[in-house]
Amino acid sequence: RQVVADMREKRYAQEGIGSSYLFRVDHDTIIDATKCGNLARFINHCCTPNCYAKVITIEAQKKIVIYSKQAIGVNEEITYDYKFPIEDTKIPCLCRTESCRGTLN
Repeated sequence: RQVVADMREKRYAQEGIGSSYLFRVDHDTIIDATKCGNLARFINHCCTPNCYAKVITIEAQKKIVIYSKQAIGVNEEITYDYKFPIEDTKIPCLCRTESCRGTLN
């Protein structure tokens, strides 16, 4: 839930954990991969990504799947658009693409 995710983000900041890895699955569900999860949690944001994330249901369980939008070369970074909600406090985007929005939110 959002309330739990907000509490965890604050706790991680207090513990000195520099990054949290939270992914919204639906209105009520947020997955926290900050302390455990697979390597996909390290996929970076990009305003012109080569992949996209999609939530699918398999045997009544929601799963996050990363799909390629194009051919991805060896050693090419995998990226997707985080699609963060618009907020007053902006998170700077560092993707440096020509069409960079400047912020993640």
